[in-house]
Amino acid sequence: QVHLEESGGGSAQAGGSLMLSCAVSRDTVKPYCMGWFRRAPGKEREGVATIDTLGVGRYADSVKGRFTISKDKDKNTLYLQMNSLTPEDTAIYYCAADLVDCYSASLRSMEYWGEGTLVTISS
Repeated sequence: QVHLEESGGGSAQAGGSLMLSCAVSRDTVKPYCMGWFRRAPGKEREGVATIDTLGVGRYADSVKGRFTISKDKDKNTLYLQMNSLTPEDTAIYYCAADLVDCYSASLRSMEYWGEGTLVTISS
């Protein structure tokens, strides 16, 4: 089992920055793919960024060049650095993990999810 807990959400003004963290607790299994997803008001959930065991990050076009996904293996923590924020980034952000590679995980929903953290960006 994998338990995920997000933190770092909050409010910021357009152009500002926030960093989200996701603490990963696990027993014997080790997540292979981890990522951040978001659900904006009135919209479906969308993928923001994923990172695999080699540390290769992939991003949605809407956040490329502004967001950076990273992980600290020693701290068992996943991060999302968000810069140049816009009101369109307002959403609940979810941390997710899977035991398969990110391509396989992209064909279905990720297996493990956090509760989410709210990010609100004002203009």
